[in-house]
Amino acid sequence: MKELVVISGKGGTGKTSVIASFAALSRQAVLVDCDVDAADLHLVLEPRTVRREDFSAGSQARIKPGHCTACGKCEELCRFDAIYFDGPGNGQVPKTFRVDPIACEGCGVCVDYCAEDAIAFEPVVCGQWFISETRCGPLVHARLGIAAENSGKLVTQLRRTAQQVAVEQRRELILCDGSPGIGCPVIASLTGASLALFIVEPTASGQHDFVRVAELASQLGVPGILAVNKADLNEEVTRSLERLAAQRGMSVVGRIPYDRAVTHAQIARQSVVEASDGPAARAIRNVWSAVVAQLELVPTAAIRPVFVEITPSE
Repeated sequence: MKELVVISGKGGTGKTSVIASFAALSRQAVLVDCDVDAADLHLVLEPRTVRREDFSAGSQARIKPGHCTACGKCEELCRFDAIYFDGPGNGQVPKTFRVDPIACEGCGVCVDYCAEDAIAFEPVVCGQWFISETRCGPLVHARLGIAAENSGKLVTQLRRTAQQVAVEQRRELILCDGSPGIGCPVIASLTGASLALFIVEPTASGQHDFVRVAELASQLGVPGILAVNKADLNEEVTRSLERLAAQRGMSVVGRIPYDRAVTHAQIARQSVVEASDGPAARAIRNVWSAVVAQLELVPTAAIRPVFVEITPSE
């Protein structure tokens, strides 16, 4: 089993368009949308959900009004100012305390010090993850709640689930649409992958972000290759990106030209190679051939799938 992660230093560089085209060209891969904070691969592949599970990360305090004696110890100890003395009465005291769920950081100090056992500490449902079927193969994806945390943990869950699906369906390749940037979700997207494909635009900011995410991949021990999207918009920066890749020992697997057919494909909810045979589609096909050749060079010893026991949520 091999795992390709399509990555970039910022959003909007064309990762999803490229990975959707790879999925259409392969049709033998398991697909993963690791950009859980702003997932959009499902918009192109139109999945049919076959499994849905809640995702919980961390816990949150909740005061049980019937047990609270309004001693004030919880409010005194809360360093996040998440506890207020405006809860309902209970027959013993006219008012009790209340936890603001937005301000609560789930540290659990109030729970540990409550003498009356009046504070529940319950798991927080942050979103949902799915296993779906698409015309290009199985897709593992998620929907994270608004302002919800622990997206890195959710990315790890998706990748491990995809590995299990790949084994069950005897598929030898996992294609991951990685998160943008260099934060926790990106680290979770890259760690342990067989190969990273950097999709970069020829702009000053694109070049800066490429250097950052390439350094991150290097520190994680993930080999990388480069493809420049909209390469014809700035030939000078495109050449500079290719030189930077060469300095880091990366292969350049292609240039994808600017092509309005990409936008038309998005509107039609299709991958570029399904909707067009224009310059961008032909370039993506060439990049895919180069990526397949690079994947064949990845040592088998470097591929260590990780599994978790997945139990349905209650």
